[in-house]
Amino acid sequence: MDIYSTFNTWLDGTSAYPDLHAELTDISGDEPSIVDRFYTELEFGTGGLRGVLGAGTNRMNVLTVGRCARGLAMHLRRRALRELLSGRQPSVAIAYDSRRNSELFAQTSARILAEAGIAVKIHKQLMPTPALSYTIRKLGCTAGIVVTASHNPAVYNGFKVYGSDGCQLTPEDAAAIYKQMARCDYFAAIGRSFGELAAAGLIKIIDDEVVDAFIAEAAAQVPPEEERRRALKYVYTPLNGTGITCVPRILGEAGFTDVIIVPEQREPDGNFPTCPYPNPELPQALELGLALCRKTDADLLLATDPDCDRVGVAVKIKSESAAGTKQTAYRLLNGNELGIVLLYYILMRRQEAGTLPESPIIIKTIVTTDLVYRIAGGFGAEVIDVLTGFKFIGEQLGLLERDGAASRYVFGFEESCGYLCGSYVRDKDGVSTSLLVCQAAEYFAARGLTFADVIDLAGSRFGYTETKLVNVRYEGASGASKMRDIMTRLRAEPPKEIPGHKLEVVDDYINGAVKYIDNGARSITLPPSDALKFVYSGGFSVVIRPSGTEPQLKLYYSAGGKTRCEALSALEAFAHEFEESMG
Repeated sequence: MDIYSTFNTWLDGTSAYPDLHAELTDISGDEPSIVDRFYTELEFGTGGLRGVLGAGTNRMNVLTVGRCARGLAMHLRRRALRELLSGRQPSVAIAYDSRRNSELFAQTSARILAEAGIAVKIHKQLMPTPALSYTIRKLGCTAGIVVTASHNPAVYNGFKVYGSDGCQLTPEDAAAIYKQMARCDYFAAIGRSFGELAAAGLIKIIDDEVVDAFIAEAAAQVPPEEERRRALKYVYTPLNGTGITCVPRILGEAGFTDVIIVPEQREPDGNFPTCPYPNPELPQALELGLALCRKTDADLLLATDPDCDRVGVAVKIKSESAAGTKQTAYRLLNGNELGIVLLYYILMRRQEAGTLPESPIIIKTIVTTDLVYRIAGGFGAEVIDVLTGFKFIGEQLGLLERDGAASRYVFGFEESCGYLCGSYVRDKDGVSTSLLVCQAAEYFAARGLTFADVIDLAGSRFGYTETKLVNVRYEGASGASKMRDIMTRLRAEPPKEIPGHKLEVVDDYINGAVKYIDNGARSITLPPSDALKFVYSGGFSVVIRPSGTEPQLKLYYSAGGKTRCEALSALEAFAHEFEESMG
């Protein structure tokens, strides 16, 4: 790619897009800015597109999104012809979140698809990502689009594509769409307006009944209650995102009425003025919610990210001051801790209710805590390990459904606060998980326990395991090169010994891998992934991989101990020593 030639083409081609044209005009002569925006094209993969908003091939804008929509339209039409389904019109469901330009990108995509002969069905208001997964299956659509950048900062947006199964794209479909995209012109005219196409019936608004059905299905997934008990007080924050459309409703219909919503974060706002990084995993994003918890003496803080597929939780705990007086504090659970609590609850409650299937199945990602194996073993459950990304959990759900074994699935989760307790969608769901969290909190509270107590109980019974995620950012073209160099060096020369711990196992997923399940009777093949797992003596491990959505290297550490304090201390020492060995 000739960077300056491409820049000039865009400068000329954006005359019909005043904001983009002005942005490019402003950086004329600014070499670093031009290079950063045009040194590459946004990568399209199984998670679609994601990037910083702005003008350029390396930015999210109406032109890069439009090119994606054209590529998707061409792919769907070619596939319909290839499968001799030309008599059945391909159809696409579309949803969008609260981010800047999300509605514009959704409507632009709808226009392009409709003009290409694709039947388009679009939600009339912002909607959680899991609702889009449900809508595709409910309406029998060929594919789906959700415009979102999940929990990324406000400067990001994204364009995710789903298959007819409601799951994110397979690598094969992503490659096929990208191939068609490469043939599309960024500056192709669109034609009729959204309103004109809707008036002609080529774009249809999705009925409220679909959303009603989604919420009803989400509520039906949680384990049966032993009795209706609503003794706790909750604070909820949608972090200015889509959760406000569904979470208060599902909780209210289940009888959770003592729920206070953080006022500053209630209304959708893509600028995220009170939480610049709207990630429910991070304490900074939950500061207002925690302040409201302290003010109202709430028992639990519940948070969903902007597209409402992730859930964060903080619970009230008792602590002592330096003077020895009792005081109230809140503990933010990490994604692994909340996953362990919910898994423990589901297995216990379903076992009590007699609804736990024979040979239950739990699905987790390779970076999720291995404590899952020990808990699963205590209940006679089996664990399926998949690559990072909930699409791989969704894929396994589809295979279980194909084999008539979907009823064996009881729970799936990833350490980044993504959870799913039913097979009605093929993606993580913050709506059903919000209800699951509140129901589990009431169940344990009836036994005098908080979630923090449950984590300690699980540790004492199955072994204490602590985990930690470290993100190291590498911006721009030089950063991408640096990450590649690090992964190459680690493959060639992994740290053979961390003080006190020798390297025992190396799992390299670059060429794919085979994992055995059903006690070795079946195997699943994991596709290639740029990820490494090092297992050291004493049960210490680290997984290293470049992020698929942000310019950063991710390191997932795990360590154990006889107590939580011992495990935490060992974890910090191990992480420090490993990073020292990497330089």
